[in-house]
Amino acid sequence: MTDDLATVGERAALARILPRLAAAEALLGPGDDAALLAAPDGRVLLSTDAMVQGPDFRRAWSTPFELGWKAAATNLADIAAMGGRPTGLLVALAAPGGTPVTDLEGIADGLAACGARLAPGVGVVGGDLTRSPVLSLAITVTGSLDGRDPVLRSGARPGDTVAYAGRLGLAAAALRLLFAIGEEDEAAVASLRRAAPHLLAEQLAPSPPIGLGVVAAQAGASAMLDVSDGLLLDASRIAAASDVALDLDLGVLQDLADGVRSLGEPDGLPTAALPLGPGEALALVLGGGEDHGLLGCFPGEPPEGFRAIGVVRMGPAAVLVGGEPVDPAGWDSFTAP
Repeated sequence: MTDDLATVGERAALARILPRLAAAEALLGPGDDAALLAAPDGRVLLSTDAMVQGPDFRRAWSTPFELGWKAAATNLADIAAMGGRPTGLLVALAAPGGTPVTDLEGIADGLAACGARLAPGVGVVGGDLTRSPVLSLAITVTGSLDGRDPVLRSGARPGDTVAYAGRLGLAAAALRLLFAIGEEDEAAVASLRRAAPHLLAEQLAPSPPIGLGVVAAQAGASAMLDVSDGLLLDASRIAAASDVALDLDLGVLQDLADGVRSLGEPDGLPTAALPLGPGEALALVLGGGEDHGLLGCFPGEPPEGFRAIGVVRMGPAAVLVGGEPVDPAGWDSFTAP
C-alpha cells in the first residue's frame, strides 16, 4: 500500500521530499524557521502565485511532476518580466490527508527540474506543508536585479517596437483539446498524451524564456510583462500604465495563428477541438492565455529571441490591431466559466 500523508505525517513526508529539491543559492535554506538569501544590491524582487485544484489544474490531466514544473515556471516568468534573475522559491503546499507521499515527491521533482532547466541555480529555499480539502500550491519567488533598474509596465514610449518572446496560442489550444476529451475517460487522456505530447506540454509544463528577461533589460527594454492572461489583456496593462497605444501587426498575428493551426488534429483522437479555423486560431493567439512569454517594448530593434509584433503609438491608452481598436479580451479567474 502506498503511504499517504495521513499515515506517515508531516515530518516523515518532508524527510522524503526535501532531499529531492535542488540546492539553491541561499545562505540558509530549508530546515530553520526562515530562509536567508543574499541581496547584493540591497533590493529583492518578490512575486507570488497560487495553483488550486479545480480552477487552476485537474488531477486527471496533470501528473505531480507537471504540477511542480508549472508552478515553478509561471512564477519564474514574473521575475523575468521585471528584467530580473530568479534566486529562490518558497513553496506552501496544502493537500488532503489521503494524498500519496509519492505525489508530493513528484511535485518536488518537477520544481527541481524546472529550476534546473529554466533558471539554473534556483531552488526551493523553504515553505510549508499543511492539510487541505483540495491540493494547492502557493509559490513565492525571489529575484535579483544585479544592479540594474527594474523593467516596469509604465515605461513604453511612442515609437518603441513591441516585441514578444515565447509561444502564443498553443497553451490555449492544448486546453481546448483537454476539455474536449474530459476528465472521466482515462484512456482518451492517455491517447492524447501519446498523440500530442509537445502540445500538451505547452499547457501542463510550459517552458517560458526566463533567461530572456535579463537579455531584454540589458537591451534597454522600456516596458515588459509576462503574458499569462492573454496577449490583448496583458498588452492593455502596458498601455494603461504607460498611457500609450500598442498597435499590433495583424499580419504577424495571423502568421502566429497559422502556426497554431498547423498542429492539425492529432491522429486517433475523435474530437472536434482541432483543427482550428482561422478565426478560432487567431482568437487563441490574442486571448487564449497561459503562454507566459515576455511582451516587451524597445526603443530600437528588439534583442535576439524577441519577435517584433507591433509599435507603440501616442495615447490615449488602448490596444489596436492593424490600427483598429479592439476589446482587450483575456482570462479572468472570477468571470471565466
